[in-house]
Amino acid sequence: MTPEIYCRDKTRGSGSSFFYAFMFLPEDQRRAMMALYAFCREVDDVADEVSEQHVALAKLGFWREELGRAFAGKAQHPVGHELYWCAAHFPISEELLLEILDGMQTDVLGKPFVKQADLSLYIYRVAGVVGLLSIEVFGYTQRKSRDFATHLGEALQLTNILRDLADDAAIGRIYIPQDARSRYQLSDQAFKSGLMSESMQQLLQEYGEKAEQAYRTAIATLPPEDRESLRPSIVMGAIYYTYLRRLRQNGFDVWQQPVRILPARKIWVAWRAWRHERRACKHGTPIRLEF
Repeated sequence: MTPEIYCRDKTRGSGSSFFYAFMFLPEDQRRAMMALYAFCREVDDVADEVSEQHVALAKLGFWREELGRAFAGKAQHPVGHELYWCAAHFPISEELLLEILDGMQTDVLGKPFVKQADLSLYIYRVAGVVGLLSIEVFGYTQRKSRDFATHLGEALQLTNILRDLADDAAIGRIYIPQDARSRYQLSDQAFKSGLMSESMQQLLQEYGEKAEQAYRTAIATLPPEDRESLRPSIVMGAIYYTYLRRLRQNGFDVWQQPVRILPARKIWVAWRAWRHERRACKHGTPIRLEF
């Protein structure tokens, strides 16, 4: 199995929404994005699936060393080999990839999110940075497109947090900061039990609005000059916005009604979003995320 096939299979096998946004890319961009996503998947699996903290930290240490080897052309892992190819064809930053590892380390160490600033830093590391890496592959000309990438990353990650509340709480992870929870007098146990009290509903609606605002801000900051090249990011936004709409429809009660979107639906949303944006970009009509 070649490193390219390894990364492709890793991306496809994960069932992630990212795969469906890659479908319409030219071959070289698709290969690069699958290398980046495979890296994210590898380190995320360490944080999520390795139960012993010292083992997880050692594995993250391996990836820190592997990034150094990859950028020096001496990779050992298939993903490292593909990252070397990716960096040879696109301006990918090793420093940004290390930021992702810092985000994964936060999960492994189980550090509590006390203030919104703690969550904002985490979101930047695990999602905003991915957005910045992605636009280097897609191509952009305006510096403001970096703001678009980080705001969209925030929107996607907040959507993820709301979607995965029940699963995360079951393993002791609560991403909504303690200061926000204290305003509604909600304990850790409230998230583990999933009791949808009025306070819980209000808190989750507040964070649903934060996600909505992040989508709006991302769209508002996308420079028209880069709209066409960054179409894959818009498609990704449309897929994740579908999750946010479903979450609103069930009142954010993911304990009783987990939100899932079938692959066929993701393909349909991706196709509709890509087709709509291709036409809308030519005519200068507004960006649309709802399909």
